Amino acid sequence: MIIKVCGLRDPENIRAVMGLGADMIGLVFDRRNPRYVSSIPSNVGLLPDYASIQGRDLNEDGKVARVGVFGSDMPQNIITMAYNYKLDYVQLYGKNDEIMINNLRLTLRDEICPGIKFIKAIGIADMEDVGLWRKYKNVADMLLFYPKKQYGDDVDTKFEWSLLDYYDGDIPFIISGGIGPDDVEKVLSLTHPCMAGIDINSRFETFPAIKDISLLKPFIESIRNG
Repeated sequence: MIIKVCGLRDPENIRAVMGLGADMIGLVFDRRNPRYVSSIPSNVGLLPDYASIQGRDLNEDGKVARVGVFGSDMPQNIITMAYNYKLDYVQLYGKNDEIMINNLRLTLRDEICPGIKFIKAIGIADMEDVGLWRKYKNVADMLLFYPKKQYGDDVDTKFEWSLLDYYDGDIPFIISGGIGPDDVEKVLSLTHPCMAGIDINSRFETFPAIKDISLLKPFIESIRNG
């Protein structure tokens, strides 16, 4: 099962998370989000060394994939961040139509970031929302399902996971939204054949963008051993 730890920013915290066996790390490039990589968290007086985040020194063996998380952003900004941060995946929220995503894929894969993949995030609250995956069947390598009203804030809510039964596509997906340390058994009980993993974030934080290793470590170990 893929474990994606999203909303990271501090280089040392990123290294610690990688050491726990996460498969993906998420770097947020959406200005609306408190985990925005280029922002300075004034509440903690911390100025991360962003040059060290950009370099492959954080991931020398290449085993942990870097995911850039974007809202309804300009394609040129996405291209710039994908190149500067050597992204393995682009994850898109917001109003991104098939044509825009396809053009972005062609530009990045052919000229700038060969092999880069795309995750389309879809907010769901009912079975009709689940069906929106069809709009992206030709351009998404993976889907992310999240609670429809959650993105952009810190609401620790889950969508009803039984809605996943309505997904009839063949694109692998991961789920996000309110997954916390006490959800190991529920996560392991999910059996949809296309479910590839989980995305975890705010319920494992000491404050925005800093993950609590003491919470993450037993959770990841339990998922791996489940």
